[in-house]
Amino acid sequence: MTRRLFLPLLAFLALVSCRAGRNYIDPIAPRWVGPAPAVPTVASDTLRVVSFNIQYARNIDSALAVLGDSALRGADIVLLQEMDAVGTQRIAAALRMGYVYYAAISARRTHRDFGNAILSRWPIEEDDKVILPHPAQFDGSQRIAAAATIRAGGRRVRVYSTHFGTIADIGPDRRRGQLDAIMRDAERYDHVIIGGDMNSGSVGEHAVASGYAWPTPGLRTARFGLRYDHFFLRGLHLAGPDAVGVVEDVRGSSDHRPIWAWIVTGPSIG
Repeated sequence: MTRRLFLPLLAFLALVSCRAGRNYIDPIAPRWVGPAPAVPTVASDTLRVVSFNIQYARNIDSALAVLGDSALRGADIVLLQEMDAVGTQRIAAALRMGYVYYAAISARRTHRDFGNAILSRWPIEEDDKVILPHPAQFDGSQRIAAAATIRAGGRRVRVYSTHFGTIADIGPDRRRGQLDAIMRDAERYDHVIIGGDMNSGSVGEHAVASGYAWPTPGLRTARFGLRYDHFFLRGLHLAGPDAVGVVEDVRGSSDHRPIWAWIVTGPSIG
């Protein structure tokens, strides 16, 4: 191999090594939980749900200011991505919500955990970590979904906060495979919300073909107008045609914008 080819390759391998971290392959850990405060909550047929990728959980104060926006304030369920345990705990305490957080990897570059969280005003009855297939092709880092079964006013709703591989990590078919893994886990539930940073504007077509509603296809949530953040629903529907949206001003907290939806849960179930 010539020096001209070797040096760029060495630089590339060094970059990949810096990006790589340690995968948490335990299907039930690392896990952090906090109960919802004993605050009276009025039963309702609708849930306000928010999803927000807070870039590397670095600017939590700014993220809290964003979550105070009128479109997001008072959410029943908040799905967070790119989080660590400390950032999750701070947001849950500030919003007076219970939470479950699962880490996917320990990132070597930042020396911090990187994972997904679900915050809820309603009791979390059970939770799980869904390890997604297709690790990143260069550094082998895995992706996960945090899953929780939430009892909201007598209704049981299965909720997922997820973050699929980037376009540099995997191709569209493998992102569809990551969605398939979540939908397989969700098969035993009647009311399902899948939300998060999908790193794709088209994976929702696969969700629709699998029987899910896709209320967020037109929301521009990332740089350059990309449509990367979504909700997919089964057994549920929006409260109306204007019951979904995006908050534009992220106050420097992220390279993604939070999305929100008013979701009708339907008749109470046991």
